[in-house]
Amino acid sequence: MMQRNFGLRIAFALAMTALLLPLTSPASAQNTGPAASAPPLSTGFSFVEMSGEELYANVCQGCHMSDGKGATGAGTYPSLARDRNLEASGYPLGIVVNGRRGMPAFGDMMSDDQVAAVVNYLRSHFGNDYLDEVTAEDVKVVRR
Repeated sequence: MMQRNFGLRIAFALAMTALLLPLTSPASAQNTGPAASAPPLSTGFSFVEMSGEELYANVCQGCHMSDGKGATGAGTYPSLARDRNLEASGYPLGIVVNGRRGMPAFGDMMSDDQVAAVVNYLRSHFGNDYLDEVTAEDVKVVRR
């Protein structure tokens, strides 16, 4: 008889836990307040900066660093300083628009003018001396 009561107690405890657990879960908490109705940041997000320098500082610098030399740690972020890959302008345009490996695509978040501005900035700073500027028209070709 004692074993039967013990088994019933365990069954009851498990049933109550299963019933009450969702009530304590953060996922079931009622969403109230200003953030409750806010859409996710990534939906329709676009950058407002227009100069290549501002875009680099606010978008690229977090991974590629302020000196363009990249970083290692949790991942490897390639150096953009004295980067021969930037000589052919189509290469950085394609990467900024479409992404590559760990580099996210920014094509949906930047206009053609913004992509051209940040690529021109990269190609003329950090020891890079590629002065043939890319245009918004060049970006349109990459987007096709």
